[in-house]
Amino acid sequence: MKNIPLFIDGEFKTSSSKQHIDLTNPASNKVIGQVPCATDAEMQAAIASAKSAFNDWREVPVSERARVMMRYQHLLKENHDEVAEILSQETGKTFADAKGDVWRGIEVVEQAANVPALMMGETVENVARGIDTSSYIQPLGVCAGITPFNFPAMIPLWMYPLAIACGNTFVLKPSEQDPMTPTRLAELFVEAGCPKGVLNVVHGGKEQVNTLLTHEDIKAVSFVGSVPVGQHIYKTATDNMKRAQCFAGAKNHSVIMPDANKAQVINNLVGSSVGAAGQRCMAISVAVFVGDSKQWIEELASEIGKVKPGLWNDDSAGFGPLISPQAKAKVLSLIAEGKQQGADCLVDGSDFSLAGYEQGNWVGPTVFSSVTEQMSIYQQEIFGPVLCCMCVDTLEEAIALVNRNPYGNGTSIFTASGAAARKYQHEIEVGQVGINVPIPVPLPFFSFTGWKNSFYGDLHAYGKQAIRFYTETKTVTSRWFEDDIPSGPNLTINLG
Repeated sequence: MKNIPLFIDGEFKTSSSKQHIDLTNPASNKVIGQVPCATDAEMQAAIASAKSAFNDWREVPVSERARVMMRYQHLLKENHDEVAEILSQETGKTFADAKGDVWRGIEVVEQAANVPALMMGETVENVARGIDTSSYIQPLGVCAGITPFNFPAMIPLWMYPLAIACGNTFVLKPSEQDPMTPTRLAELFVEAGCPKGVLNVVHGGKEQVNTLLTHEDIKAVSFVGSVPVGQHIYKTATDNMKRAQCFAGAKNHSVIMPDANKAQVINNLVGSSVGAAGQRCMAISVAVFVGDSKQWIEELASEIGKVKPGLWNDDSAGFGPLISPQAKAKVLSLIAEGKQQGADCLVDGSDFSLAGYEQGNWVGPTVFSSVTEQMSIYQQEIFGPVLCCMCVDTLEEAIALVNRNPYGNGTSIFTASGAAARKYQHEIEVGQVGINVPIPVPLPFFSFTGWKNSFYGDLHAYGKQAIRFYTETKTVTSRWFEDDIPSGPNLTINLG
């Protein structure tokens, strides 16, 4: 059994905490490790280490910080499959899906290596006679990240590489459900040249999170997770005068027009709805069929029903188990409610079990049709391998349906019509839109831009917005006199 260490002040340490959380294998629910709930002294030590390291790290030239990120991305690529295997074993993700998780994180580290260009300010000469103005981008100080279970490589790599490349130091609190992957990421970061104290990793639950949210030395907090937790973190952090960016829940719709390519639609909906067991904040959980495209629902259900869950190292497995018994119970409860409320269950995965791993958190692919807006399977984020199918007559009705939904993380439209696509992308009230792309997660030179109840904050993750989130702008107006002759006092606000 593995005891997960803390990483404080440049050292991996066994926690002195008496309180631990069991780390289990989702495929069997066997305990594979113990995750400590860091003591208050350990939390304070991590924050103090980051604060002390900031004074030196901020003075490291931006080009040297970029080189650390270049070495880091190289090491992540060298150890890509090893990290993915660790990730698979603690999350249950298939190996192919885990490799995608790691790779999407590496892409953000590559962007962090480009930080010198992103840290450039602006200069204007002669804003008034003999007076110049320049702006400089400077780091905030100690930043914190609180990350979820579903992407234990990608989402931590959304946060600390960019924050640290900007000159900040960082305290990471990863999910207690899969901490081995972030621990390995930290080990590789040390190997890349991360100085002592620049990154610290702590573990625990709500108590440890609240310490980060209320500590006076934490300047900014990044979070990805559920709506209730995101609301708590945003309110608590901002009440304590901190910057916060909180990425929360989703109910992502895919709109299918009758002129779309049917084979492409079905293929893409299968992968985007039940891939990763539906445990993606960008999963397509609602398919909206416009007009005659509703005739494809039966065939779509048939294809989704062919996808079989399995172990991480089974090449034939479409996806793995859910993360926990609690997650499984929630999904099964919503499936039961869908049936009770009158939806047609075309494919029912609630009784799925894997031979030899009957105690695992298994739910098979599930498809509902005749879903209405009043049903709980539509109103709630299921976070499982469940697709809800709805039918409307026109594109305008589809747009109105999506816009009524309180979430705004991602959406897509499948169509051969440029006019329909243009209308959809312009009128839809969702932050990330795919056109014939089912999961429109942007590459890291753009930002991850969820709207409405999917995001609380002002500046989004990665891309240029993340640089602005992790920095302050200082504006300097300067004048150098060519002689010592005083021109007399200026008693107005005008420059001159």
